[in-house]
Amino acid sequence: MAEIKIDSKIPEGPLAEKWSNYKAHQKLVNPANKRRLDIIVVGTGLAGGSAAATLGEMGFNVLNFCIQDSPRRAHSIAAQGGINAAKNYQNDGDSVYRLFYDTIKGGDYRAREANVYRLAEVSNNIIDQCVAQGVPFAREYGGLLDNRSFGGAQVSRTFYAKGQTGQQLLLGAYSSLSRQVAKGTVKLYTRYEMLDLVVIDGRARGIIARNLVTGEIERFGAHAVVIATGGYGNTYFLSTNAMGSNGSAAMQCYRKGAYFANPAFAQIHPTCIPVHGEFQSKLTLMSESLRNDGRIWTPKKKEDAEAIRAGKLKPTQIAEEDRDYYLERRYPAFGNLVPRDVASRAAKERCDAGYGVGATGLAVYLDFSSAIQRLGKDVVAARYGNLFQMYEKIVDDNPYETPMMIYPAIHYTMGGIWVDYELSTSIPGLFAIGEANFSDHGANRLGASALMQGLADGYFVLPYTIQNYLSDQISVPRIKTDAPEFDAAEKDVKARIQKLMSIKGKRSVDSIHKELGLIMWDFVGMARTKESLETALVKLKAIKKEFWSNVKIPGAADSLNTELEKALRVADFIEIGELMAMDALNRNESCGGHFREEFQTAEGEAMRQDDKYMYVSCWKYEGEDAEPTLLKEELKYEAIKVQQRNYKQ
Repeated sequence: MAEIKIDSKIPEGPLAEKWSNYKAHQKLVNPANKRRLDIIVVGTGLAGGSAAATLGEMGFNVLNFCIQDSPRRAHSIAAQGGINAAKNYQNDGDSVYRLFYDTIKGGDYRAREANVYRLAEVSNNIIDQCVAQGVPFAREYGGLLDNRSFGGAQVSRTFYAKGQTGQQLLLGAYSSLSRQVAKGTVKLYTRYEMLDLVVIDGRARGIIARNLVTGEIERFGAHAVVIATGGYGNTYFLSTNAMGSNGSAAMQCYRKGAYFANPAFAQIHPTCIPVHGEFQSKLTLMSESLRNDGRIWTPKKKEDAEAIRAGKLKPTQIAEEDRDYYLERRYPAFGNLVPRDVASRAAKERCDAGYGVGATGLAVYLDFSSAIQRLGKDVVAARYGNLFQMYEKIVDDNPYETPMMIYPAIHYTMGGIWVDYELSTSIPGLFAIGEANFSDHGANRLGASALMQGLADGYFVLPYTIQNYLSDQISVPRIKTDAPEFDAAEKDVKARIQKLMSIKGKRSVDSIHKELGLIMWDFVGMARTKESLETALVKLKAIKKEFWSNVKIPGAADSLNTELEKALRVADFIEIGELMAMDALNRNESCGGHFREEFQTAEGEAMRQDDKYMYVSCWKYEGEDAEPTLLKEELKYEAIKVQQRNYKQ
């Protein structure tokens, strides 16, 4: 078998000119021809909503699908802290290059250089676009947009709308989308879930979707398909993701030939409310922006930590000299604003060493007493009031008076569907944008970069690159859904559903999902070893067998059935878990969100092996229960020097 070459389609020329040169020479579709072309966009979050709105505005005929009852309920709405851009309003030395460099470095040198530079380059356009839409970014007294710092940067480049940035950005995208729906260029399908990709003559030509209200299986054809369905963090069951967030669309594309890239790279957010009971369905994020003014600490003395855990001592009773501000101690240059992977591992190390607080010992403090003394309670309330309110509602503790308790939790996935520079997958006509692709964050995403990437892809990148593909599709008539490929795909979907419904076992979908989550957290979590990953793969095979032999799905397939929805997604989560463990086992190094205990420096930092693993791992599906094939896209850096990350100086 001939070796498959990975072509990332990176344009020639200097890094800073690649995107301009690409746009200058790309093929276009003239306005009269655009309305003859159909594009399916699956997802209505920031990436999907902005893409559908923009493509509709350009004149394409867009079919936009979401599993929620409204695009306004997409999980992007939960993003809190802000969105990055290199405007340099603070005059503190920021630039497009510095944003690019911080993103590459934050990702531990495992991202594609050209994509990241383009992301930094278009970041400023995003802010202008959103301001024009009426997004109420915070402003300084003089009228300029305000900025704050986020982890992994020494400049203030994060634009924000208090703690509701995702919500406001999504409403901006939704208003643009609604305009196109009213004009008729976008047809919106709410409460639909994609269940398969249809490929005809090697090209993506449509999807099979289930109407979640009626249970009906329906066919939809198009000249191109765009996947914008977010990440796969809910593989862990407990995560900061919404309950409906899932990786199923990505897995359907994977089984049809799209590569799944870097599945091991999962981000653990350091600033989450700790687990507080067995009946939780998700974890709550506390914005990274809190680390601007909040100081993270644990007691210096184990006996103090033990007394706190036993309820005999309160954090406010710990004297200042007995507090270990461990991030400030270990990383003086960045302090509490180190990147997420670094902060998360540091919290785990303190808790594992016996200094953790809370009833479980799996928590550290995020303390605002210094900020309140320095700035006043009113200023702190103006910056973070809604976040403090949310914390108090959940924990029943006033963070103005008592330090918050936080602990790392699964948050974002840097892996996803492999795409080239054009955001095209390995299947012609199939594109992936936002968190659904792997592209711009390497092994670790910097805070406030997810919103940046989703909107960059949707507003400013895909609308160009998809034309390059569609330019030679204008003579292709509208895709008819009576083709044999649609028949086969629908038959496969119905067979999978029937197989699930006929098991009639004894275990609920949620009980199996929880078990899967524990396996993933315990063996493929913050710290991994060869042994833990091998154990995970054995346990995952066992849980896959248990699922397909003992799951119980009540109700009927041809009507509203939320348990069936969950079962279809959990089946995919199990396969994603296997891919994650395989990828982590293959990568004998530590980098970003992938931390192998065997590969760390004397100071406990991630130790890369650039001579062996400077590549994107692309997994190719080889059939049910068959081992996938590993393909490698080599990463080359021209504009920066690859070196050990250092956040100490």
